[in-house]
Amino acid sequence: MNRLETLTFDNRYLRELPADPNTENTTRQVFEACFTRTQPIQVPQPQLVAFSNEMLSTLGLESAEAQRPEFAAIFAGNQLLPGMEPYATCYGGHQFGHWAGQLGDGRAIYLGEVIAPDQQRWVLQLKGAGPTPYSRGGDGFAVLRSSVREFLCSEAMFHLGVPTTRALSLVLTGKEILRDMFYDGNPEFEPGAVVCRVAPSFVRFGHLEIFAARNDKTRLKQMLDYTIETDFPHLDRDQADLYSAWFHEVCERTAKLMVEWMRVGFVHGVMNTDNMSVLGLTIDYGPYGWLEDFDPSWTPNTTDAGRRRYAYGNQPQMAQWNLMQLGQALYALIVDPKPLQDGLSHFVSVYESGWQAMMASKLGLASFRETDTELIGDLLQAMGAQEIDMTLLYRGLAQIDLSQDFEKADKTQLPSAWQAALYVTETPEAYLEQVWQWLQDYQQRWQSESGSESERVELMNATNPKYVLRNYLAQQAIEKAEAGDFSEVQRLLQVLRKPYDLQPEHEQYAQKRPEWARHKAGCSTLSCSS
Repeated sequence: MNRLETLTFDNRYLRELPADPNTENTTRQVFEACFTRTQPIQVPQPQLVAFSNEMLSTLGLESAEAQRPEFAAIFAGNQLLPGMEPYATCYGGHQFGHWAGQLGDGRAIYLGEVIAPDQQRWVLQLKGAGPTPYSRGGDGFAVLRSSVREFLCSEAMFHLGVPTTRALSLVLTGKEILRDMFYDGNPEFEPGAVVCRVAPSFVRFGHLEIFAARNDKTRLKQMLDYTIETDFPHLDRDQADLYSAWFHEVCERTAKLMVEWMRVGFVHGVMNTDNMSVLGLTIDYGPYGWLEDFDPSWTPNTTDAGRRRYAYGNQPQMAQWNLMQLGQALYALIVDPKPLQDGLSHFVSVYESGWQAMMASKLGLASFRETDTELIGDLLQAMGAQEIDMTLLYRGLAQIDLSQDFEKADKTQLPSAWQAALYVTETPEAYLEQVWQWLQDYQQRWQSESGSESERVELMNATNPKYVLRNYLAQQAIEKAEAGDFSEVQRLLQVLRKPYDLQPEHEQYAQKRPEWARHKAGCSTLSCSS
C-alpha cells in the first residue's frame, strides 16, 4: 500500500488529444479542442464526510490515508499532488430529444489519470470544484445534498453489480452555495461539497457528437482513435471495420447496462446523450430514483414530469435512441449506414435476451423459456394493478414456499410476503384471485425445473436486492449531514455495501417508503438543481 504522494499519474488524455490554446477560465465556445486546462477554486474549510475504502484500496492506498488533512484538501481541490494536471473536457449532447450544442464539464474538473498497482487506469474527477469554460452561466459548484446522493449511489450501484462510475470521497468545502432547489424563484444558501468521481474513462457519447455536429472530422477521428486505443485495447486495430466493431461493442455494453437498471428498479432520470458512457457505465447521478410502487411510467425528474421521456419503462428505448445519435456522429467516418444499423439491431437482441434471462433469475428459474413470457407479463400486470413495492415483492417471492399445497391455502387474503409489499391495506376480491392464480402458475412452472427449493431461494436472493438507496433514506442522511452529523451517510454506506445480505441489524433500511415521504421534497421526485 502506498501514500498519496506515491500515486503514479499518466495523463494520456492530455498528451494525445488537442488542447484549447486559451487557458482563460471564461465561459465560451471551445473549438478544435478536446479539453481546456483549468484549476479548481480554493475553498475555505475542506472537511471529509465519507470515503470509499474499496476504491481507496483499488488505487493502492490504505484507509489511513483518508484521515490525513491533505486528503480532504486534495479532494476538495485546494491542493495538487505531483502529476495532477487539472482540466475540463468539451462535449455536446442531445437533451430531452433536442441537440443542445456545446455542453462540456461545467462543474467537473479532472485531476489526472492514476495507474493502479494492477495497471488499471483510473481517471480522477472532482465534481463541484468550481467553474470552467463550459459552465454555461453556472457557478461550477455543487451542494451537499446532491453530493451525498452522488457519492452514495455510485458506491451502492457498484455493490449491486451494476456497471457504474465510482466515488472515492465526499468533502464538505465550508463554502455556501446559492441554489433555487425548486426553480420557484426562492433560492437559498446551502453547504457546498465536492465528490471525487473515479472511472476508467468518462468519455460520453457527447464527446464524439460535438465534433460531428461541427463537421470537425479531424477532432472526431482523434477522439475516437484515442478512445479505442485507451479503453478498448482488445479490439483488433488492423481490422477494416474497426469503428463499426467499436460501435457494435458500445451497443452491447449499453444493452447490458439497461438490463441491470431494469433488474434493480433504477431510474436514471436524465438519460441525455451527454450522460451516456461509451463504456456502458452508469454516469452522472442527478435526479435518480428507485421504483418503489411499481409504475413503469414513473420518473424521478420533475423536469421530465410532463413527457416522462426517461421513465423507468422507457429506458431501454431511450438508450437505443441515444445510440442512434452516436451512430449518426460516427457516420461521418464510416459513411455506410449498414454496420451502424447492425449495431442497433445487436442492441435489441442483446437487451431482449438479457432481459429474459434476468427475469428468469428474479423468479429463481434456471433459464428462460418462451412460455415464460405470459408468466412474467401476468406478474408485471399484477404489480401494476395495485400500489406494490417492487424491491420488496421480488425479495418476498423467495419467502413463499412453492412446495406447499396452494389448493388448501386461505385465498381470502394474500400471502404475508406479498401483503408486506403493498402500500394499500385493502385489496379487491378480483385482485386476490389474480394473485393466487399467478402463484399457482408460478408454482407449476417452478415444478418443471430440476432444482430444489433452496436453490430457487438462493438464486432469487442473489438477483433481487434487499437494500437499495431509496430517495427517502438518502434525504434523511442529507438532512443530518446538513446539520453536521455525518453518521447516517456512513451507516447507509455500510448497509449498501451488502445489498443482498440479510443484515437483520439494519432491517429498518429495507422497509417500504413511509407515507410521510410520499410527497416530501427529496423523498420522491427531484429537480436537476445541484
